[in-house]
Amino acid sequence: MMIDRTSLWIVIIGLGIGSFFLRFVFTGLVGNRQMPAWLLRHLRYTAVAILPALVAPQVIWPAGTDGQFDLPRVSAAVVTLGVGLATKNVLAAILSGAATLYGMLFLLG
Repeated sequence: MMIDRTSLWIVIIGLGIGSFFLRFVFTGLVGNRQMPAWLLRHLRYTAVAILPALVAPQVIWPAGTDGQFDLPRVSAAVVTLGVGLATKNVLAAILSGAATLYGMLFLLG
């Protein structure tokens, strides 16, 4: 079933306006005001929460294997978590996890 072009463009434009509105509310309306300390404290953890939220579905239920256990992805997740906890360096954790994933995919086929 194909979606007609008019509906597609309505959805694209609507999502663009919605995305702009969400960003504008935070930066345009609140951007020049001092935020409370409790909010700033919580915002520090946003980046830490986003990466696991993006990666966890691919580890727990990988689409490439129809949800079956996948040793390369689990190994990469464990290595990433370990390096991140040991070094407290996000870039080192990401790079080590990527290297582990591609290395395991190469070794296991």
